Amino acid sequence: MSTKRFEVQVKDVRNGSVFLSRLQREHVKISSLYVSGSAMFFETDSKGIQIIRRYRRKYRVKVQIRRKGQDTVQHRLFASSLFLIVCVIPLVASLFLWNITVESDVPEIAQRMENKMQKARITAPTLLSKLPEEDEIRRLLMQDEPSLSWIRFSKTGTSLTVSPMLAPLSTEVKEEVKEKPSHLVAKTGGVITHFALTRGERASIIHQTVKKGDMLATGILEQGEKTTVVGADGEVFADYWLECHFELPRTISYSIQGEENVNISWQKPWTGNQIKDIRFRNPIVMDKLKETHIQEVFLKKGMEETIILPLIKYDLLSKKTNERIIKEENILHVSFTNDKVSGTILFLLNENIAEKRPITQGD
Repeated sequence: MSTKRFEVQVKDVRNGSVFLSRLQREHVKISSLYVSGSAMFFETDSKGIQIIRRYRRKYRVKVQIRRKGQDTVQHRLFASSLFLIVCVIPLVASLFLWNITVESDVPEIAQRMENKMQKARITAPTLLSKLPEEDEIRRLLMQDEPSLSWIRFSKTGTSLTVSPMLAPLSTEVKEEVKEKPSHLVAKTGGVITHFALTRGERASIIHQTVKKGDMLATGILEQGEKTTVVGADGEVFADYWLECHFELPRTISYSIQGEENVNISWQKPWTGNQIKDIRFRNPIVMDKLKETHIQEVFLKKGMEETIILPLIKYDLLSKKTNERIIKEENILHVSFTNDKVSGTILFLLNENIAEKRPITQGD
């Protein structure tokens, strides 16, 4: 580390010579000594400055001390608040999104995209950290837009470009198939728990036990002597028992999510060398890495309720797109062989058991 140097000015040369002799007796390091007019100039270090301040009143000399290098251009630049402001402004500016552009050949679509983003408060300027994910913005913009097939986003520095992509025009003329009015009948037996009809009239009641094929809701409305065919639609939920037979290998593999590592690095808050090409960008770069581990488990006795039952329940629930609830389960039997596990489990389910049956002329 370099030693700090100071430039000392002694204004009275006559008293200064005596003062200088005293400094020499105190072994003060003195260099670059010269006399200019009625003043004497020399350089010393921090230890010498302490001794000078100790004896200057005793010898009645006026001393002016200045740190060496304070008058240089580099010192003035880096020590000024202007330099700090110049460095902070690009850093702060890179944290904001300053420009959002919608590129589309159809002005109406571009206008609708801009209106939707304004309603969702996706406008410039805004903090990049508060900007929603691209998938969320895409879902918002493509809602009620059947003419769009995709929306592409391009982020450059602090600018975001939204490019709606039109779906290809189809030359095929699709004929609308008008659905025939139907009744709702039971596709399996059960005990009705509740109705969720959107059209039609109930033909059964809650807590009623029905069999497969029984009518749950009718699509024919009668008002006095007047009969109107409107068709029934909706859902009818019921409890019923399902006997599930399964067969699994003794060794099963499954994946679990491991650690998520986040690497943070820094980059310049701007790109480009010329002033006209400079664009601001986020100086923080984050890379996420997720680890996934594949593990195996060998099924054996004692795992019926801890592993086998949850696997069968997950498989049973994943096969239905509508709302299905498992209320109870009973393991009837499980058998183990060298390479397989088989058994039977009884489930009490609650789900929509209604299916449509077209209304015939005799109904």
